[in-house]
Amino acid sequence: MDYINIGKSGLKVSRFCLGTFNFFHVTGESEALQLLDKAEALGINFFDTANIYGKEKSCRGAAETLLGNWFQKDKGRRQRCVLSTKVYGPMGSGPNQSGLSAYHIHQACDDSLRRLNTDHIDIYQMHHYDPSVPWEEIWQAFEILILQGKVLYIGSSNFSAWQIMRAQHAADRKNLLGLISEQSIYNLKERTVELEVLPAIRELGMGFFPWSPLGGGVLAGSARNKSTGRRSLNHKREEVERISKTLKDYEEACIQIGAKPSHVALAWLLHNKAVTAPVIGPRNAEQLEDSLQALEIKLDQETLNKLDRIWPGPGEAPDAYTHWGQPR
Repeated sequence: MDYINIGKSGLKVSRFCLGTFNFFHVTGESEALQLLDKAEALGINFFDTANIYGKEKSCRGAAETLLGNWFQKDKGRRQRCVLSTKVYGPMGSGPNQSGLSAYHIHQACDDSLRRLNTDHIDIYQMHHYDPSVPWEEIWQAFEILILQGKVLYIGSSNFSAWQIMRAQHAADRKNLLGLISEQSIYNLKERTVELEVLPAIRELGMGFFPWSPLGGGVLAGSARNKSTGRRSLNHKREEVERISKTLKDYEEACIQIGAKPSHVALAWLLHNKAVTAPVIGPRNAEQLEDSLQALEIKLDQETLNKLDRIWPGPGEAPDAYTHWGQPR
């Protein structure tokens, strides 16, 4: 397993992050524990969760609790792991049980620490932007948590570029480190972040964690296998039908590369210098071990260009839409 710094920070993580979004509604509890054991054995030291994960079990916080139980099985395990969780989503019906108010941030952090059986969170991510709360209040809440030793780093998730820049500007005014990472959807077929988010994090020296790196399974060989896993869901079958021509072209290219479509999709992300660690959500330990084969795939420029033709990106703003210097 290779390790990489998160942006310009000194924190090193494995090139893959194990996400826990699928715990309980896709992966059962015993299988999830086996998956965590396999990830550790394979050298993955980076684990991502959120306080709302596990809602499919009618118990928000269930994924954090499972991780906390796993940490307790080996007293030294927590110190070997980089742990990320999130705050924002509703954890109850009360008016202060969601969002990014200082009240909710502090309460949610303490609740997450209890469920995770740990005394600190390595990366505490804002799960979404909250326009109803001033940044002065948000950063004051995070600063207190950092001074208390409950949180080491702050990250964002599902932020736009202007929201990232605004958050960082507010942190700068308080002489804080600010954001070290952003976590957004990014894969071969969903490349919107290339317009402004990736340029913004590059400018700020932040890390980037793509979620849904296989497009919900669509990039794992859907054109030839539509009946298993998430690809069997109605909306996924409809998506596969809608982009079937592009998927067939993609899978033909993968045959020429000599690699599985899922491996090529992950390798393509790893070749992007902006990407720190894709957040993968395998269903079981076998699928996890298979995913890591992507680390061995080297894509030359010709292949990268071919993938760009099949799955064209939007380019970077503003050049992507102003066509500066070109005839109008």
